[in-house]
Amino acid sequence: MSVRRRRDDRTVSSASGGGPDVPTPMMLALALAYAVAPLATDMYLSALPRMMNDLGTEATGVQLTLTTFMVGLATGQLVIGPLSDRWGRRRPMLAGTAVSALAGVLCALAPSVEALVAARFVQGFSGAAGIVIARAVISDRAGGSGAARSFGVLMITGGVAPVVAPLVGGALVDPAGWRGIFVVLAGIAVLMFSGVLLLVPETLPARLRRGGGLVTTFRSMGGLLSDRGYVGYTLAYGFGFGVLFSYIAASPFVLQNVYGLSTGTYAVVFAANALGFTSTSAVNRRIVGRFGPRRLLRTGLTVMVTSCALLCGLATTGRLPLPAAAALVFVAASSLGLVAANATALATVRAPHAAGSASALLGALQYGLGAVVSPLVGLGGESTAVPMTVAMLTSACVAFCGGVLLTRGSLNPGAIDAS
Repeated sequence: MSVRRRRDDRTVSSASGGGPDVPTPMMLALALAYAVAPLATDMYLSALPRMMNDLGTEATGVQLTLTTFMVGLATGQLVIGPLSDRWGRRRPMLAGTAVSALAGVLCALAPSVEALVAARFVQGFSGAAGIVIARAVISDRAGGSGAARSFGVLMITGGVAPVVAPLVGGALVDPAGWRGIFVVLAGIAVLMFSGVLLLVPETLPARLRRGGGLVTTFRSMGGLLSDRGYVGYTLAYGFGFGVLFSYIAASPFVLQNVYGLSTGTYAVVFAANALGFTSTSAVNRRIVGRFGPRRLLRTGLTVMVTSCALLCGLATTGRLPLPAAAALVFVAASSLGLVAANATALATVRAPHAAGSASALLGALQYGLGAVVSPLVGLGGESTAVPMTVAMLTSACVAFCGGVLLTRGSLNPGAIDAS
């Protein structure tokens, strides 16, 4: 098994043009574009009650603005990722960030909750360009450990933004109102556009682009889905985030209703878990060159499924004190730092000629799960931690089966042309 692992890591390091890191200025622009999801998701959460009153709707109406944004992110990646394989990376990314800025303005001007829901879908769909193409650009420019390090920067961004966004939104909601928050989001999208325009060159030469229409696009995705290794790493990535989304969706009720934490204490616990994920992502970025992405992925998945199993077992038996719950959730969230970047690198390297499509399927699964997890974890009510822990364990098991069992013996990265 150790020989197989070393062979796989060496092959990954040699795929997609070697293993250098993406240049720092370009990486900063890509990280900002990648931050659209957590910023646009978390920055306005503190304003939801005020939005409900201003727009004359119920809580379900304003919560729908979050669901439609996630659906937009998922579907947008499925469309924009393959298009970037045909048209190149730069033009779709510029168009997406420009439309995202316009959608932010439309959100700020929305006269009704129905108009806001529609604008949020457009904001998510267009903002997906920054996420899906950022991964594709890294896949174009780096491979193996270099790609894992660069993807690690995106994961760090994804860990820091959920901590910063609610703080910024909370500071803005009184002086600027919820409409002002969306104006700020539009301004951030303008910064993203400027960063891409100035710092991100075209990374997919015309000779490597894939022609054809929708038939070619679906054939490309079908080729990816027929590759057992790619599917395994994609499941590890998507359902690894399913663990995190399960916690995010249920934790306000579990920690405040079940354990009686104050809003301030809950914010501290939430920030600590985000810090754990960010710190592990940073550590992974430093050590991936030594241990290889495959070994670190398996380590992260093993820790994740073990911590979730303990968490679920204690919750279902009614013996889950707050210190144990907090510690096990922290370990599970932190383990995602070893899973996300390495699963992304190992998946996208299997499709060097269809990196946009490969990135699209990764992101669609991630945010598609985010859109369906919220109602599922609420089915058991607001006074128990069991639904949350069951959802976390289920997601962890699927991620483990994908990243460890389904990829066993998969030693030919880069062979999938997806044509």
